[in-house]
Amino acid sequence: MKFTATQIAGILEGEVEGNPQTAVHKLSKIEEGEKGSLTFLANPKYTPYIYSTKASITIVNKDFVPEQKLSTTLIKVDDAYKSFSKLLEYYNQVKNNKVGIENPSYISETAEYGEGFYLGAFSYLGDNVKIGKNVKVYPNVYIGDNVSIGDNVMVFAGAKIYSESIIGDNCVIHSGAIIGADGFGFTPDENGEYSKVPQTGNVILEDNVDVGAGTTIDRATLGSTILRKGVKLDNQIQIAHNVEIGEHTAIAAQTGIAGSTKIGKNCLIGGQVGIVGHITIGDRVKVQAQSGIGRNVKDDEVLQGSPAINYGDFNKSYVHFKNLPKIINRINDLEKRSDSDTDKQ
Repeated sequence: MKFTATQIAGILEGEVEGNPQTAVHKLSKIEEGEKGSLTFLANPKYTPYIYSTKASITIVNKDFVPEQKLSTTLIKVDDAYKSFSKLLEYYNQVKNNKVGIENPSYISETAEYGEGFYLGAFSYLGDNVKIGKNVKVYPNVYIGDNVSIGDNVMVFAGAKIYSESIIGDNCVIHSGAIIGADGFGFTPDENGEYSKVPQTGNVILEDNVDVGAGTTIDRATLGSTILRKGVKLDNQIQIAHNVEIGEHTAIAAQTGIAGSTKIGKNCLIGGQVGIVGHITIGDRVKVQAQSGIGRNVKDDEVLQGSPAINYGDFNKSYVHFKNLPKIINRINDLEKRSDSDTDKQ
């Protein structure tokens, strides 16, 4: 897929300085630019590379004035970084704009889908599935009975969406994600054997939710496991049954959240965080990576450690922890001196 400088400037509302017919077919870092590639300059630290880059086109800010001769065609915009991000988004839309049904695939006679639908090979749509407009379902995806999916949703290869799940508009579900598997519900009897508790609820993803690769979101025992609008999940996260995550909360990789915990809005949770079940975490909470949360958390708290404590208290304590061997040696020396003084008496 090739684009000329003129076409790119039109998308970005920019101005071409150089050959308007210069064409590119790939992207590159400015320091690694090759002929036929497009790059950008936003950080002044990388300015020297613009004079040596072999990239065919470079997006720059309008106030950029070259001090040496350039071999790259410039596209001048108000904000080079934002414009490059916009171009990436446009490129993804063009690249992912597939339409049609590939074979072999299975579509139930009672399933419905809107215009602009794409279904990759070896995919499965169960009974009473309802799918909106411009939805792209890539190969090897399973969508169970009675699933509802909104408009402009992307479901990448190998994802599994269990029955009764509800997916809102503009969601992205990456490869290997599993939406709606059974929650971890078992009860022991007097012999120590476990009986499974039926998981009869579902999962609801509201609009604009992103689910990373390999992430699992369990269905509720009763009711719904709910991710509110704008939630962003990284790869390999475990969300247990009946969890609720508030609007625009972002969670990094390998975090695990136990059942029935409620997390508020606009929280930031680092990687490998462990959160126990049946607690409430307030709004705008920040949790540092590898922390363990075992209690209710108020709005705006910043936590670190396992079990997690206030971030400032953790840093103060860590100073003492690092010095602990020295402190112990000092205490031992004091005890020896004290014993020596006692012997002399």
